Amino acid sequence: MAKKTGNILIVDDNEDLLLAARLFLKQHFSLVHTEHDPEKIPTLLQNENYDVLLLDMNFTMDATSGVEGFMWLDKVLHMDPSAVVILITAFGDVEMAVKAVKAGAIDFVLKPWQNEKLLATISSALNLRYSRLEVDKLRSQQKQLSEDIDQRYHDMIGVSPVMQHVFATIDKVAATDADVLILGENGTGKELVARALHRQSQRANEVFISVDMGAIAETLFESELFGHMRGAFTDAKEDRPGRFELASGGTLFLDEIGNLSMAMQAKLLSVLETRKVTRLGSNKPREIDIRLICATNMPIYDMVARNEFRQDLLYRMNTVEINLPFLRERQEDIPLLVDHFLTMFAKKYQKNISGVSAPALKKLQKYQWPGNIRELSHTLERAVILSESHMLQPTDFLFPESEKEVEGLVFDNYNLDDVEKAVIRKALKKHEGNVSHAAKELGLTRTSLYRRMEKYGL
Repeated sequence: MAKKTGNILIVDDNEDLLLAARLFLKQHFSLVHTEHDPEKIPTLLQNENYDVLLLDMNFTMDATSGVEGFMWLDKVLHMDPSAVVILITAFGDVEMAVKAVKAGAIDFVLKPWQNEKLLATISSALNLRYSRLEVDKLRSQQKQLSEDIDQRYHDMIGVSPVMQHVFATIDKVAATDADVLILGENGTGKELVARALHRQSQRANEVFISVDMGAIAETLFESELFGHMRGAFTDAKEDRPGRFELASGGTLFLDEIGNLSMAMQAKLLSVLETRKVTRLGSNKPREIDIRLICATNMPIYDMVARNEFRQDLLYRMNTVEINLPFLRERQEDIPLLVDHFLTMFAKKYQKNISGVSAPALKKLQKYQWPGNIRELSHTLERAVILSESHMLQPTDFLFPESEKEVEGLVFDNYNLDDVEKAVIRKALKKHEGNVSHAAKELGLTRTSLYRRMEKYGL
């Protein structure tokens, strides 16, 4: 039988037991150390990574109570929270076994033991140890990824006064639990602001749940947001929590809030007022604890005036309002953003591009950027992919010659992507950013329109 990879440490004051255990276990595991003096445990743990520790419950202080064993168990878990400890004693009983597990041990064995039983117990403990290490690794990776992605103002680059004002507002509001409404055109970075608020809040270590309200069909609204019970409708094959429950304890970001129908607005308002949700198919309300952040690119106050959006809902979700500037309002930030995206995409596509020429940068600054930062990002990505030089030139960036040409759909070329982009932009402008209405006029589903908007940076 091949040995299992695993480092085992046995601490017991019985020298004969240690010898017998070591002779047996070394046949099955790659490393087996024994020690009769518990005072040496800290040094041993510092010098070696043990996967399983078998620890006697009684040494010299007391014969039967297990006080020493519990004391050393606590010290071991303090040194290594992922440690897997099995307590051993000749005076065990059920009560002490339960107490040992509650204190952090993963199992409890009586001596003298049967070798097969001991081997099975250690093997199970070893599997648990590997699982814990894998979880710790994944958590560390996730934390590092989150730190890399969620820097304080990741991708929110700007020295312009308008952006400095946005940063200052985030700093003031983030630490509170106040509900926030973020207003801004498509592509201005509303979700980045929401994530920055979450990162700097007291809920930073909890979950951040983002929901695109414009992408949820009205028939699925309650199920997606509030959850459902098994059998609540035809496809409800299991109980499922909604986004509100999943976000409880953390932050819930509702993007494109302006797309909600009046009926959906009423249901949302009820939940925000009571801070309770009731799953479809259930009569039992469940309490939720969320920090709410909403965003929209639509003229929300005009919608209230036209009775298209509930004023009481607007007040409920708008304790603090953050307005994001258009990219054309912060021309001085364009060189910084261009440098950021150029570096990112050159690395991504392994292109040796050192920069953007002065004429090209002037062209970028002159353009009005109707798609804002998202359009700038896509423009730089496309230029990096297609360029064959080390310096991006004006010819690497193709824009309509004037905003008037976009409005009137006049083109010097008939590239289908350019035509489709202009038509979509005009439809969105006509309907004041209402994706549902624009999609209907264009003969598309809302999901299809969202895909095209993402494609063209709109």
